[in-house]
Amino acid sequence: MTSKTITAAGLLSLLASSGVHAAISPEACDSKSFQTVLHPAAASFDARAVWLDRRLIAFPGAPADGVFKLYHSPTGSIAAPVGGKVAGSMGALTLSLDKGAVPPALAERFKWVGAGPVLQLIDADVSKMGELHRQQLVLVQEDAQGIVRAATRVQVAGALDDLYAAAGNLDKLGVDIAGNRTSFSLWAPTARQAAVCVYNTGSSTARAVYQLAFDPATGAWNAAVPGDLTGKYYKYAVDVPVDGGGIVRNLVTDPYSISLTTDSKRSYIARLDSPRLKPAGWDTTPAPQTVKAPTDMVVYELHVRDFSINDASVPERLRGKYGAFTRPDSNGMRHLAALAKSGLTDIHLLPVYDIGSVPEAGCAVPKPSGAPDSEAQQALVRKTAETDCFNWGYDPYHYNAPEGSYATDPGDGARRVVEFREMVDGLHKLGLRVGMDVVFNHTFSAGQVEKSVLDRIVPGYYHRLNALGGIERSTCCDNTATENLMMGKLMIDSVALWATQYKIDSFRFDLMGHQPRATMEQLQRTVNAAAGHSIQLLGEGWNFGEVANGARFVQASQLSLNGSGIGTFNDRTRDAVRGGSAGDSGEALFARQGWINGLVYDPNGHGQHDQRELLRAADMVRAGLAGSIRSYPLQTFDDKTVPLEAIDYGGQPAGYASEPSEVVNYVENHDNQTLFDNNVFKLPASTPSFERARVQVLGMAVDAFAQGIAYYHAGIDVLRSKSLDRNSFNSGDWFNRLDWTYRDNYFGTGLPPLDDNGKDYALLQPLLANPVFKPAPSDIAFARDAFRDLLAIRASSTLFRLPSAAEIKRRLRFFNTGSSQNPTVVAAHLDGAGYAGANYPGANYRGLSYFINVDKVGHTVTDPRAAGKALRLHPVFLAPNAADKRASQASFDPATGAFIIPPRTAVVFVED
Repeated sequence: MTSKTITAAGLLSLLASSGVHAAISPEACDSKSFQTVLHPAAASFDARAVWLDRRLIAFPGAPADGVFKLYHSPTGSIAAPVGGKVAGSMGALTLSLDKGAVPPALAERFKWVGAGPVLQLIDADVSKMGELHRQQLVLVQEDAQGIVRAATRVQVAGALDDLYAAAGNLDKLGVDIAGNRTSFSLWAPTARQAAVCVYNTGSSTARAVYQLAFDPATGAWNAAVPGDLTGKYYKYAVDVPVDGGGIVRNLVTDPYSISLTTDSKRSYIARLDSPRLKPAGWDTTPAPQTVKAPTDMVVYELHVRDFSINDASVPERLRGKYGAFTRPDSNGMRHLAALAKSGLTDIHLLPVYDIGSVPEAGCAVPKPSGAPDSEAQQALVRKTAETDCFNWGYDPYHYNAPEGSYATDPGDGARRVVEFREMVDGLHKLGLRVGMDVVFNHTFSAGQVEKSVLDRIVPGYYHRLNALGGIERSTCCDNTATENLMMGKLMIDSVALWATQYKIDSFRFDLMGHQPRATMEQLQRTVNAAAGHSIQLLGEGWNFGEVANGARFVQASQLSLNGSGIGTFNDRTRDAVRGGSAGDSGEALFARQGWINGLVYDPNGHGQHDQRELLRAADMVRAGLAGSIRSYPLQTFDDKTVPLEAIDYGGQPAGYASEPSEVVNYVENHDNQTLFDNNVFKLPASTPSFERARVQVLGMAVDAFAQGIAYYHAGIDVLRSKSLDRNSFNSGDWFNRLDWTYRDNYFGTGLPPLDDNGKDYALLQPLLANPVFKPAPSDIAFARDAFRDLLAIRASSTLFRLPSAAEIKRRLRFFNTGSSQNPTVVAAHLDGAGYAGANYPGANYRGLSYFINVDKVGHTVTDPRAAGKALRLHPVFLAPNAADKRASQASFDPATGAFIIPPRTAVVFVED
């Protein structure tokens, strides 16, 4: 059909006669295909232009001459060949050049868009855009004779956010049951039509199909169906225009699904407040009240499957499942109970929302075997990597539903909800709060593939696009655009749901720096209000990709979050303690020693280091112990006293936070090599196994003594090894095992998977083959018990977890600093003096002095201000069951203020 202009009434008549609006039948609900092409496309276009709002279009790079038209087609049949004429259009709107300044808010939001003309619709045409956005739209630049000079789609988010701003207030998206009616609501403003298919089971044919009605104010499609459909399943059938696809009918699950059937084929109908979805006592069992301020948090990061898949004390049907957390007498739960008793406050679970990367039924369970340095184990793991039962889970499929592979029956939409809640209840009963790792920076899939949800409902909206309209993938996968209204809302609604319906106490955001600070702050306010109490937020504040350095918005990244109260991971302390950086490979794995594993004072024969490197590392550790507070003054190795923000860390300030709640201290997490494996590279090969265990404890002590939030990776306390794997996200159970019998740490269980480690095989193989690195059970037991002692020490006094920068500056004082320092010993005093003669609340001591000596020999460190004081070893070190007997050899001379600190020892003295 040739292009022409038609009236609104004529347009509606043509739409009605096009067949596009034919009612969706039950047979369509039972289609074997997830997508049906209703009208094929005539051509495909990139998307170089960008809607700024409902009226304005930016066309970067285009010359500002010629005629600009916006062509539309309800059948997606537009062709616009350069040098030819447009065909297949139902009509066109002519645009003019906007000669005024772009409104400041739009200029800021779209500052990343390149230079070029800004085009505008006339007022009369703006009113048509709600309907026209439900068609194919192509922006064409023509000459005076109508010959195409350029043609492009227009990135749609700015227009939809403006047209449907009211959608931000929708509070019933998804399924809702009230009285004797079941309601469905789906935001799909560009859909031609939509229906909901209802099924009795996860595999039956459709029992009914209900047409949804479009709300032009919000862009949502709604239906209220008579009857309570609890226990049934549903999918949406949505007809949408798709570039290169034409008009397609997508059979798709609900992005607001609260549960699903096996492999997320269908969404589940229920209310989360239904008694049938709650374990006994759910409504009356409170969460532990152990965290009064964020800095009280001591976190243990754990993967649901890792926790129990290798635990023979768990019934086989519950291994690797939510249900393992309901067995208080299992080895794993006894381990967690002991940690809780010592002072652990939080378990942070790696992703437990519905993920796309693990088959929920019939997944493979490989059984590797081989020599310590063999390639056979990893070869088998890689063979089944996409079909086995393991993945870290950074593959979001449905944000609001629990993952089915961790349920005993993934086919029953109720079971995963109930069992998830039973898991939370089991941990709460141990005295442990539950945190959740969430991944809103990308989705498992996008575009028109089966496991894409968002992009098949509103194509081109939910993901962040580049200058040509392709999806940005800097995070590894298909990046989402939480700066867009409804993607930001989905994130906020999801976190609120988990906090209120599953009693999740805190959230860790993967690659949080890819999200706007403003959206994260809005999320904090909304979730706190929904939960009725403060919910702690922390995340990865890394600054990279298309959003780096504020290219698109003020990010929720380390430096940009300063002052927000939201925590970010402290890579400064991590790198100083461990040595090197997360991206090291080859010789750098050995050469870049860290503060705890021999830098200068115990060289391993790789690389050359000078004393200044060790001095800088010691200062960086002190900065971390001070909570990386920007304004904290530190005397550095060159005898200058400067605020931590003036100390350089790779071109960034070492001190980056305003308050300690904004800092998460860690030396190991799920990413990169474990601390034990890192030390296999860094420590001299001749280092005895029992000394390696002591070095591990030194790393854990830095976190325990540091101001801020303390964060540990599960198994750090039992010398966890992943057989040198640098990225075990898809390395199967084999390379991610934990042993709660404390007999093995799984070092030397084969070469790690080739994909991420193969380039270093020549270096890894001799290490894995060398039995000297394998710890004895006694070494594992020592690290385990020493960790519990460290937790008890941190829990014993609020001085280790001060809630504000002002208190840190008032109470924390380092000595053994400056140019005359011994850089292998960090020494600090925490002042417990209060006001009006009382000690600081919860301090329990007038003061504390702590020391970490990383050297192989003992050292004497003097604090002149301690002379004349009565200091004694912390009671933990004097207890009959104290793990570190060497620490009890530390001593203090009150006459001189001298402390004698044994080699490779972390120790605390107290003043009553």
